[in-house]
Amino acid sequence: MNTGLKANFMLLIVTIFWGSSYLFMKMGLVAVQEFNLIALRFGMAFILSGTVFHRRLIHVDFKTIKYAFWLGTILFSVFASITFGVKFTSASNAGFLVSLTVVFVPLLLAAFFRKMPENRVILGVLLALTGIGFLTLKNQFIINSGDFLCILGALIYAIYIIVTGKLTKDVDSITLGVLQLGFAGAWGLLFSAFLEQPQLPSTTEAWVSVLELSIFCSAIGFVVQTAAQKYTTPTHTGLLFSLEPVFAVLFAFAFADERLTIKGYVGAGLVLLSVLTTQIDLKKVLKKQGFRKSNVESELTH
Repeated sequence: MNTGLKANFMLLIVTIFWGSSYLFMKMGLVAVQEFNLIALRFGMAFILSGTVFHRRLIHVDFKTIKYAFWLGTILFSVFASITFGVKFTSASNAGFLVSLTVVFVPLLLAAFFRKMPENRVILGVLLALTGIGFLTLKNQFIINSGDFLCILGALIYAIYIIVTGKLTKDVDSITLGVLQLGFAGAWGLLFSAFLEQPQLPSTTEAWVSVLELSIFCSAIGFVVQTAAQKYTTPTHTGLLFSLEPVFAVLFAFAFADERLTIKGYVGAGLVLLSVLTTQIDLKKVLKKQGFRKSNVESELTH
């Protein structure tokens, strides 16, 4: 298995973990406040991953710390939006709306490099907007605050993916991945100290939620993502992450008995289709298939 394939496989495992995260966030928010949950999630993840990779942290340089500060700050912004959003919408809705990250990545890349997005990206955006409408708009044509915050989180997360892809190229990516967790947790603790009453989970369900979010979704998830992105592209990363809402719905259905309305399923399908449309270049796929077919026919005739 080559390095790029290994990186993509690692990102797929991470995607499964993150598909479960919306359910566990809802569980945790029953007993723990929003910034407190972020502080616990990323603080514990930093301690766990820092313990495993402590030898790398000893030799950390200022550049890595600086990069980790910026990534941790963006990461905190992402999860402040998503955590508050999950509180006011369903885990299924959150999963599909956050998957719009995959649509935002090529749009932002096009904007940063001042070139028009490809036609498939434009089509993906139109499908996504239609899907969001079916998924979130009620009779009053108003998106509720939870859905809006999840969409905002998706936009910030797209920025995070692009910035991560740039910053991992010339520093130790694992050290960077560990330190960013510490900075994200520190921001959560700071906001919680000023706006909430920080506390440890008080119920078994809340502890299960925090531990799952800390170990699998954060300690393993973000360190693996940061390390794997060094060997793959932001577009490939986005394509694999497009499966996240599928896992989110499966977890929400299996463990929380969540079900979408018919209109919701139509919207969810359109959002997923928009993600796939944005990431898969059908022209290249068809061209490759045509090339292979011509080669086979040529071999048969000779």
